[in-house]
Amino acid sequence: MDQDIRFMKMALEEANTAAKKGEIPVGAVVVCQNRVIARTHNLTETLTDVTAHAEMQAITAAANYLGGKYLDGCTLYVTLEPCPMCAGAIGWAQVSRLVYGAKDEKRGYTKFAPSVLHPKATVTSGILEDECGELMKAFFKARR
Repeated sequence: MDQDIRFMKMALEEANTAAKKGEIPVGAVVVCQNRVIARTHNLTETLTDVTAHAEMQAITAAANYLGGKYLDGCTLYVTLEPCPMCAGAIGWAQVSRLVYGAKDEKRGYTKFAPSVLHPKATVTSGILEDECGELMKAFFKARR
């Protein structure tokens, strides 16, 4: 649990970086053998790319680091429950474990595609849920 909190705090730092850039504040960290191999955040506005979610950026960076497309043995930490697109990519990448902070009631994968992850993947939710959720709420409140 302490490790999950430590790595989720890193993902929150990435989410804060995204917010400062005007991006939706979602951050992601990939850990393999207790070592951070990717740290990213949403870049959809920066790259003018609707697929440039934090999770997608993290999967690409981690795969490049490892030199292969599969992330078995890796844990993906993300501040917000992944959308179906990202969850599909997490499944295809064979990420062993997903850890997320805040639930996404409107667009989260558990609502639309609950079985899209790799069958052996494990999921832990609610790590620093309040902090992750408050960051999202504050971001959208400021934009309205």
